[in-house]
Amino acid sequence: MAQTDLAALAALPWHSKATAATGRSFGRLGLSGRLFLLTVAFVVLAEILIYVPAVATYRMSRLSDRVTAARVAALVLNAAPEGQVPAETARRLLMGVGARAIAVRVGQTWRYLTDGPVPSVVAETVDLRERRLTGSVGGAFRTLFLPTDAPIRAIGPGQDGFDAVEVLLDEGPLRAALADFSLRLLVACLIIAALAAGLVFFVLQRAIVRPVVQLARDIAAFADDPERTDRVAQRSARTDEIGEAENALARMQVALGGELRQRRRLAELGLSVSKINHELRNLLTTAQLLGDRLESVSDPLVQRVAPRLVETLDRAIRFCEATLAYGRATEPNPQRRMVALGPLLEELTDLADLMPAARIRVEVRAAQDLEIDVDPEQLLRALANLVRNAVQAHAAAKSTEGSVLIEGIRSGAPGAGSVTILVTDNGPGVPERAKANLFAAFQSSTRAGGTGLGLAIASELVRLNGGTLCLDETPSGARFRIVIPDRAASVKAA
Repeated sequence: MAQTDLAALAALPWHSKATAATGRSFGRLGLSGRLFLLTVAFVVLAEILIYVPAVATYRMSRLSDRVTAARVAALVLNAAPEGQVPAETARRLLMGVGARAIAVRVGQTWRYLTDGPVPSVVAETVDLRERRLTGSVGGAFRTLFLPTDAPIRAIGPGQDGFDAVEVLLDEGPLRAALADFSLRLLVACLIIAALAAGLVFFVLQRAIVRPVVQLARDIAAFADDPERTDRVAQRSARTDEIGEAENALARMQVALGGELRQRRRLAELGLSVSKINHELRNLLTTAQLLGDRLESVSDPLVQRVAPRLVETLDRAIRFCEATLAYGRATEPNPQRRMVALGPLLEELTDLADLMPAARIRVEVRAAQDLEIDVDPEQLLRALANLVRNAVQAHAAAKSTEGSVLIEGIRSGAPGAGSVTILVTDNGPGVPERAKANLFAAFQSSTRAGGTGLGLAIASELVRLNGGTLCLDETPSGARFRIVIPDRAASVKAA
């Protein structure tokens, strides 16, 4: 076939497709298959590193044995009168050594032992006085795979009165012995390689591959249904990296599964709350109409209470409408403005009537000219949650008398400072176990029947208004601190 035809065939699309298909086939190998191939490859490489020097060493050992035998023959040659050995004796000596000729150097004189003409060309000269691995390896494989009729010249050190010994050896017997040794060594290496590869693969399969495969299955099963508790991976007693991964996966499954189940319940709860808000808005609208009629009653007590009742009902209706408008339980953006803090705090004093049997007093301390930059409705709701919690804590502790103090304090000039509101009570205080998740929804309640939403809602409302809510360390009771910076101060700090 012409060279151009071969080039055209090499350029055909099937060539690249076959290569891609081979790559995809290897890519489809699993972890076990790849591990097996890598194990075999490394074991074979190790056996090659053993096999090659062993063959070269065997060849050098055979040559060294021939040179040693030549030294014995050299003693006969050296002891012969005038270096002349009878032809029959020479022939027997050369047959015993397996050589064509033997040369002995004594000083500057050479003596030869031969049974015929000496060849003028040799296949290789091997100096046993210099051991070079690269040369011996190359010579060994040349003898195996590139045979020749020319002899091999081997040079060794002399002894007992002569300086050096040279031997001309036929390559055929050496190549036969080398091939036999190479074959036996190759079979032994293959058996050892198979056993070693199988053992290493078995150990790695049990110690690494199987746990990793099980870990992958656990992850896939968890991804299919993360809320099922019966699919949580068993924690391992292993202390290595795989054991750490298994333990981390088990912890993640427990934590994430619980979080997802809680979020699902919260989503269902949010849907229920939206429905309740819809009906509650209708009920509050009716209550608002009744409150409007109360304003026309001439009783002084009714005249004092009715405006607050109507305002509270208006606030509740607006909150329900805002919740329904958003379709979820998130708070709308605050409408911040400078408002007098004192009148807002005065509306909280009536919360003491929630537990009339406990005789709790709610006291307010704030300067008459103190103003705060907030959304008044959101601040009032946040403070109502804090005061209601304090009153209920007194009632739960069965206090006969209790007090809740609400203080307003300004720091810095108006418009460039902040306002701090302290809500302090002398009740039982906040338990240590509740402080870690104090402002987390559904987790901060320590009172029977509590929902754990009050402090979470208060914290969110304060945060929306640019402020912070925290619990101060006090020797007794509880003190919550709200800090609301003025918007101008907040922008300047940012």
